[in-house]
Amino acid sequence: MLKNIIIAIDGEASSGKSTQAKKIADFFGYSYLDSGAFYRAISLFFKKKGITSVSRFNNNELDEISLNSKYNNGENLIYLNGENVSDDIRSVGISQIVSDFAKEKKVREHVYKHLREFSKNQSTVIDGRDIGTVVFPDADFKFFLYAKPEIRAKRRFSEINKDEINYDSVLDNLNYRDNTDSTRDIAPLKKADDAHSIDVSDLSIDQVFEKLLDIIKK
Repeated sequence: MLKNIIIAIDGEASSGKSTQAKKIADFFGYSYLDSGAFYRAISLFFKKKGITSVSRFNNNELDEISLNSKYNNGENLIYLNGENVSDDIRSVGISQIVSDFAKEKKVREHVYKHLREFSKNQSTVIDGRDIGTVVFPDADFKFFLYAKPEIRAKRRFSEINKDEINYDSVLDNLNYRDNTDSTRDIAPLKKADDAHSIDVSDLSIDQVFEKLLDIIKK
């Protein structure tokens, strides 16, 4: 029986993790999981209840949350309690609160459980903040992508509704998320000791992909 392969792609917000993870998954015919989308879905669940602050967060309500992910032909769909929320979780409003919910231990444990269950019987490429350090410390390949905040903000700004927010707000939000993610007590954002670190600031999507592919093929 062939061994299932786990490829972990961690990195900063808007560093291109999901783009590269999908390309790698498509190339090898592996499954794909976006861990950040799960945290966004949980944030959406609470936001719909009028809860946008962890100070009003109730751990017991996590039992009401079921998450699912389906990936096919480059399209990643995220389901929250059976409802497709793939577009809803990408709003600016969710971006502004997701880091606060993601720093909660019970929230992270809830996501870990889903990620490990989904990848149990299939080769999978997973992107996030702590995949190679916490979720899958024994992953077969680990990568850490990073870039200058201004470049990441520019990329993020190009993807969103310009009427909803301006570039400076996007940059401020990224800096806030970087600080929150890297200083949280539970599974902070950091490079795994055995991860390949890649500065994507001045590289095209295809150039980053080729770097990842070269390392995996070797």
